[in-house]
Amino acid sequence: MGEFTHFDANGRAHMVDVGAKPVSHRVAVAEGTIHMQPETAARIRAGDHRKGDVLGVARVAGIMAAKRTGELIPLCHPIGLTRVALDFDTCADRVRVQATCEVQGQTGVEMEALTAVSVALLTIYDMCKAVDRGMRIDGVRLLEKHGGRSGSWVAPPQPGEPK
Repeated sequence: MGEFTHFDANGRAHMVDVGAKPVSHRVAVAEGTIHMQPETAARIRAGDHRKGDVLGVARVAGIMAAKRTGELIPLCHPIGLTRVALDFDTCADRVRVQATCEVQGQTGVEMEALTAVSVALLTIYDMCKAVDRGMRIDGVRLLEKHGGRSGSWVAPPQPGEPK
């Protein structure tokens, strides 16, 4: 396991200096799930929720959040994202959100992808809480990252997932 990079030699928090790192194409993919009553998921799928297009609003919220990650996470660098995409998979009793973020830069986009997923899930909760307060968000995780000095990394399958 590597060392924590956000602490200096004296143990104080600091923003990592990425100035000497080469610019490279970097990609990160994250996911998360919100579990809900089947009736709630059906309304989202049908697009007849009284607040409007739940997934459309969640998509825009996730994109906006990815762009503002450097303002939300204290030691995260503000970066010029070149792409943010959110995909939704609506099942009988849940919605899975997947975000892909890309940049040509000196630091990765993992935090942007994780932030996009988290805010999209919170937006779904906010829009549906009047009909289903028992919704549960879980499984927010990095699926893969590519680029930079450390190269590529892909998450191992979770128990019960196909390999």
